[in-house]
Order: sequence, then C-alpha cells, then structure tokens
Amino acid sequence: MTETLGPPTAKRVDSRREHHGDVFVDPYEWLRDKADPDVIAYLEAENDYADRMTAHLEPLRQKIFDEIKSRTKETDLSVPTRQGDWWYYARTFEGKQYRVQCRCPITDPDDWDPPLLDENTEIPGEQVLLDSNAEAEGHEFFALGAATVSLDGNLLAYSVDTVGDERYTLRFKDLRTGELLDDEIADIAAGVTWAADNRTVYYLTLDPAHRPDKVWRYRLGSPAPAELVYHEPDERFWLGAGLTRSEKYVIIAAGSSITTEIRYAESADPQAQFTVVLPRREGVEYSVEHAVVDGQDRFLILHNDGAVNFTLSEAPVSDPTRQRTLIAHRDDVRLDGVDAFAGHLVVTYRRAALPRIQLWPIDSDGGYGEPDEISFDSELMWAGLAGNPNWESPKLRIRAGSLVTPAQIYDIDFRTGERTLLREQPVLGGYRPSDYVERRDWALADDGTRVPVSIVHRADIEFPAPALLYGYGAYEICTDPSFSIARLSLLDRGMAFVIAHVRGGGEMGRLWYEHGKLLQKKNTFTDFVAVARHLVDSGLTTPRQLVALGGSAGGLLVGAVANLAPELFAGILAQVPFVDPLTTILDPSLPLTVTEWDEWGNPLSDSEVYWYMKSYSPYENVSDKRYPAILAMTSLNDTRVYYVEPAKWVAALRHADTDGTEILLKTQMNAGHGGVSGRYKSWKETAFQYAWLLAAADRDRYGRGQEHDLDGRPQG
Repeated sequence: MTETLGPPTAKRVDSRREHHGDVFVDPYEWLRDKADPDVIAYLEAENDYADRMTAHLEPLRQKIFDEIKSRTKETDLSVPTRQGDWWYYARTFEGKQYRVQCRCPITDPDDWDPPLLDENTEIPGEQVLLDSNAEAEGHEFFALGAATVSLDGNLLAYSVDTVGDERYTLRFKDLRTGELLDDEIADIAAGVTWAADNRTVYYLTLDPAHRPDKVWRYRLGSPAPAELVYHEPDERFWLGAGLTRSEKYVIIAAGSSITTEIRYAESADPQAQFTVVLPRREGVEYSVEHAVVDGQDRFLILHNDGAVNFTLSEAPVSDPTRQRTLIAHRDDVRLDGVDAFAGHLVVTYRRAALPRIQLWPIDSDGGYGEPDEISFDSELMWAGLAGNPNWESPKLRIRAGSLVTPAQIYDIDFRTGERTLLREQPVLGGYRPSDYVERRDWALADDGTRVPVSIVHRADIEFPAPALLYGYGAYEICTDPSFSIARLSLLDRGMAFVIAHVRGGGEMGRLWYEHGKLLQKKNTFTDFVAVARHLVDSGLTTPRQLVALGGSAGGLLVGAVANLAPELFAGILAQVPFVDPLTTILDPSLPLTVTEWDEWGNPLSDSEVYWYMKSYSPYENVSDKRYPAILAMTSLNDTRVYYVEPAKWVAALRHADTDGTEILLKTQMNAGHGGVSGRYKSWKETAFQYAWLLAAADRDRYGRGQEHDLDGRPQG
C-alpha cells in the first residue's frame, strides 16, 4: 500500500484459483485476513480517503441528519399489544439510541381495546422489562435478538449481540423481582422459544459456517446440561423453531431454498419427542399452522406440491396426509401464509405485486365462512399482520402503508369487520401526503417481460429530475413500497425515488423468483437496466442524474449493472455488496455457500454454473472502462457478506483505468450486516449515504466547489 494524497493502492499478491479448467489469478485475496495488520491499515486508509473525498458534503450531511431527527418523534410509545394479563409496548426517549421494552397490567380482562397511553405521563403499574440502552453501555455495537416473555408472564428470555457477527448470548430475567438469573448461554442464534411449563426453552446453535443446525432444550436452573433435540446434518438446510399461536405445539422447521421438513411436539411436555409432519421431498416446500375446527386439532398446510404459487389444505394432526384443499392454486395469486386464531383463519397472499390479507371465519359447524379481503384505495397500499400473539383474540392487528402514507396500525374486529385506526407513524414538521405523488409504472425487459416499478416524488418537481433507483431481486424477497421519514430529505430536494421490482424477488409470484435465480440470474440485472432505460426514455430522469442503490444481494445487482450498463448511471451506492459471489460460493466453509447452492447453483460440481457465475461476477468482470462514481459500504464483522468482497472490488476498480472515476470504500469497523447500531448512529450513516447520492446525481449543486444552500437550491 502506498501512502499518497490520492486514493490508497492495495498491494497485489497473486493467489491462484483453478476450477473446471479455468485459472483465475486473484491479486487481492490477501485482504480476506482481517487479523493481518496490513489489511486493517488498508481499510483505515480507505476510510480516511473516503472522509477526505466527501468532506465538502459535511454541511449537507448534518442538515439531512437534523431533518431526520426533527421529523422523528424521539420520545415516543408504541401501540400496546395484549398478551396474558399485560399490555406490552416499547418506549423511545430523546437522546437514547435504543428502545426500552415495557408493560403495564390489564385492568379489565374483557377489554381488548389498547389503552391510550401517553409517552409523557406516568403509567400505573408500568414495568421496564429490558432497557437496551443499559445493555449496550460499554459496547460500540449492540443488537437485541430475542426478547420473549414466558407464557405465564413471569420470566424474560433475551439475547444480545455486542460484536455484529450474529452470535448471541441468551440471558434470563425474573420479572417479579427484576433479578437476572444465573443461567446464561453463549454463541446461539438470535431466537428463543418458551415451552408451556414456563421453565423450558428451546434455542438454536450455529455450525462453523454460521448455519443454525442444532435445536437444544434447556430447563432453567437445572444442573443437567441442555439436551440436543434435533441436529440437521444436511448442510443445505437451516433450522428454525417456534410456538404455534395456540401454544399447543413447538415447531422445528428445517428448510433449504427449495425443500422443507417440519417437526412438532406438545409444548406442555418438556420431554416431548418430535414427530415429522410430512417427510421432506426434494423441491417441495410447506409450512404448518395449528387450528381447532369443530373441536378437532387440524394442521393448516401451505405447500407447493404441484402448485407453483402454493395451495392451502387442512388435515388432522393425527394424520397430516389426509389433506383437504381449502384454497386451490392460482396463476395470478401467490399464497404467502396462513395464521389461525380460535375462530378465524387469516390468509396472506400477493396479487398484482402487493401483499394482501383475507379473513376466513370458522363456523360453529366445523366449516369455514365466506372470506373477506382487507382492501385499501391506493394502488400502492400494502398490508401485513402486526403483533397478534393471542389465540383467543377478538381482533386482528394489521400494519399498512405506502410510499406516501406513513405506517398505520389498525385493529379489525373479527366479528363485525370494523376497522379502527390506532396510530399513524408520526412525522413532525407538517408533512402533507398531498405534496407527493406515488404511482405504479411498468418497464419492458429485453425478453418482453413487464417489470413493475414503484415511483414517488414531490408533486411540484420538474422533469427530467435526479432519481434514485433501488433494487434487490433475490431469495423471493419482496420490496414493498413503504414510507420512509429519511427519504423525505431526498424527495424534498427534488429527487425521485424508484423501486425496480426485478425478477429474483417474489413480487409477481413464485415464477418471478424462479426466473431470477440459478442459470436465469442475469434476468435480475437486465430487468434493472430495462427499468433505468425506461426512466430515461420516459423523461423522468437522465443518465447524468440517475443513481442506483442496492445492498447485500442487491449490492450484487448494482455491481453487475456497473459492468453491464455503466453509461446509464451517474453513481452507484453498494451496501455490504455480494460482489465476489463466485469466490464465496466455491468455498463450502463460508456462510453463504452450501445453503446458497439452491439459490445460485453449485459451481464446485457444475461447470455450467461456474462459467455462468463467472460471467456476471462484478469483481471478476471489472474492465478498462468509464464507471459511474461508486461508493461501497461494508462492515468488518459482517458474517453474511464478508468485508473482503467490496474491498477487493474497489481495489480492482482502482487498478483498472476508470478514467478518473471516484471510487470509495467505507468500512464500519464495529458493525455487522445491517450496519451500525443505534438509531442516531444509523441516521448519521443514512445522512452520509444520502448526501453522497445527491452529489452524484446533481454535481452542479453538490459537487466540490459549488455554492449552494443546504436545501439544494443553487445560490446566486
């Protein structure tokens, strides 16, 4: 590494990789060893360079941070959720980084309307369950994994990560006395599940590749060690555990990207043996919910056996193979989930690229009544379940919103269908949705596929305008058009925000996902390029005003697009980007490998997969061309996408003749995959990113040496 006033230069140390007759000489693989002082010195030099190159944006960053802060209700209190004999809620306090988990007693057992609690008044009987600010003291990073109360309400199990590597420590607190118990379990996955005896918990541990592979059962205060309940030997499968809403069964789910197997046991029996619901069959996915219909225990089974968009069936718990179809497969509707309550089913699904909810009453004669869809007027309004722990609840709580509608919390009466708005996310400073326009558009991909696009901008901007194009496109994850307080700082400076719902996500059904993975992965990238071209051709923006944003697998997306169509973008921000995918997927010891082969393919055994991945890998396809300005942000302790991937990518971009393009690498030295912890630190990170994006999209206003006011309007 050479110390200069210019960008750092990473030394080149050739490392040979050979597969399927292909020899790849990697000059920057040495950056993988973060125990090497030279690696840390290089990352710190990159941080210093990024700070110098963006120093002129500090007033804008501070202004954006101040805007986020001023629009956010810093001292606040969430809508209480009833569970057992208590109302549970979270508080935030001005100046505090983290939330405080609280509860207060229920005064009337028949009252299911949440109390109208005021964050500024004393609440009778309030208990502080967990103050994450106290837990985070002395740590640069803090993440709360689980915070779960036992069924009798007496004990709290919670897990914390103070490094960022997503290995948690589990602790227990007696809520009657406020004392921490001696029981403590280190190096577990985030979640924990209580059994019905209120003394037994289930938790998961991770293998060396960071895969949850074992489920353990532990009885608090017992001298006996934790009991291994289930070990999943197949390295493609991850484990998860939970309790049915009825609290009758503990569920263990083993799943790969394409196959599922679920086990269940009585939660009341701390020594219960687990039984398989349906044996795993390659390519068949299913989920299970417990319902009671006509006094009989049933399993509601959502599966894709012969139904690409899934179908819903029911079967006796005693014989899950005796299935009766409740909802048949449809080509235009992707069934997402089913939730059971004492007297209702709730079905969630996707139609026209948006999530929807349907209520199914359970009749007294053991059948099901007519379903009722929860609908909204806006074409971009989405709805999802929010905080429904109670089996006997007479109401369903949902969360809804859109790009211009702040998140809303509703209670819906199961019997009457009456909808009660409990809260809308507060936006301080006089926010008016009518000042903004949201709309759905469609772009045409190269193969004729129509790609949905969600757009929001101020109603008074002139086109073409600066625009930010966001995409993800992997794992069937859906990017729904939700509201963001921070995003207002972009919109109010005349920038349009656009979501490209590219293939690889799940917005348009299972086939939308299937056509953006494995040997069809490039559809994700070409869809994004098609959306960018559509925005330019329609007059919304121009290439010199268009910037792109993607994180993790979305970082792979924007990294591939940087090679594929650099001329369409003025800047690209890649967050914890998966930009060296082939190196990672070739190494079975890494977290994103064996469990990911169903998503990307196995390049170790399949030469076609190897060459296909090599053809789109952002790192391996850097070439001598003019790239957009690039900012890569990563975290030293990220265990999902290692910091080395963007570090190598930036080094390769620098080495190539990029015609003076600004290439920056910013590494958070105390963070994980989700970035820094704490809301104020997170807002500062967002302000850093937004200021860079604004400058990349509008250099006449925000470039170095330009005179402008902090709202983005040119002076003079």
